[in-house]
Amino acid sequence: MQHCLPRYLSIIGFFWACSGGLTAAAQGNGPGVRGARAAGLSNASVALAGEVWSMGNNVAGIGEIKQPSVGFYGENRYFSSALNVGALTVALPLGRQPNTGTPTDGMAAPQVVAPAARTWARHGVVAFEAQRFGGVLYNETRVGAGYGYRFGQISLGARVDMLQVSIEGLGSRRVLLGTLGGQIEVLPNRLTFGASLYNLSQTRLASYQDERVPTVLKAGLAYRPGSQVLLVVETEKDVERAANFKAGLEYRPVPVLAARLGLASLTEQASAGIGLATGSFQLDYAAAFQQALGFSHHLSISKSWGGKQ
Repeated sequence: MQHCLPRYLSIIGFFWACSGGLTAAAQGNGPGVRGARAAGLSNASVALAGEVWSMGNNVAGIGEIKQPSVGFYGENRYFSSALNVGALTVALPLGRQPNTGTPTDGMAAPQVVAPAARTWARHGVVAFEAQRFGGVLYNETRVGAGYGYRFGQISLGARVDMLQVSIEGLGSRRVLLGTLGGQIEVLPNRLTFGASLYNLSQTRLASYQDERVPTVLKAGLAYRPGSQVLLVVETEKDVERAANFKAGLEYRPVPVLAARLGLASLTEQASAGIGLATGSFQLDYAAAFQQALGFSHHLSISKSWGGKQ
C-alpha cells in the first residue's frame, strides 16, 4: 500500500487544483475556454461570433462563419502537464452565399458593412471538435458536433458532446451532453447579446454523491464603440456555485494586430493577449495570472479557405 501512496497523493493534489482553479474557471468537465482570443478577454466570449472558436464559446456564433475553417488550441495551466488542454475544431458552411460581409466580432478587421449586404451560409454551419484535458492520472476527452444558423439579426446553435472522464485505476465514464446557444445583434455592427446553456440535461457523471457534469449558463454583451475597439462583458453561473463576472477589452491599432485585456471576478484572474491576422491565418496568444496558482498560457492558430468574400 505504501508504494501507492504517492500516486493517490498526486490524485488528491490534482483534484485540489481542480477545485481551486479549473472548476472555478469552468474547465473541469465544464464548457472551458476555446481560443487564445477568448482567453485574453478572460473568456468573456459568449457574444463573439464568426470564428471557429465559437464552437466552444457559444455555438450560435458559428452561424456567421462564411469559409471552411480549422483551428488548433493549446493551453497549459500553472506549468503543470496534468492540466494541459488541446482542442481541434473544424467548421464547414453549408450553401455559402456570395457578397458576404465581414463578421461582426470575428478576427477579421472590423469594417462598417451595410446590413443589407450581409448574408450568411444558406443552410447554416456545421462544426466538429475534439478536445482533451489532463494527463495520465486524470483526463477528459470530448468529441462534439454542432450546428449554427443565422437569420436576420439572430443566430441560434446547438451542439452535442460525448464526454469521457478517466481516472487511472478507477476506470472511465462516458456521458452525452447537450448545449444550446443564441445571439442577437441588437445594434448592427455595434452591440450583440449572447447566451449559452451548457449541459442542459444536467447529466449525471457518477452515482457517488450524485456527481453531475456542471450545468453552466452564460450571458453577455459585445459592444464595438468604434472600428478599433471591442468591449465585452459576461456573467457565467454554474448552478452550484457563485456567479463569475468577466470583462474584456480588445484594441486593434492596425487591422492585422490586436491587443487584449481581461478580468474575471470568481477566479480572481487577470489576462492579457495579442493576436495577428495575416491573410487566411490567425494566430493568438494569451497569458492569465491567478494569484494563488500562477500563470496559464494559451495559444491558438486557425486558417480558413475559399478566399475573402
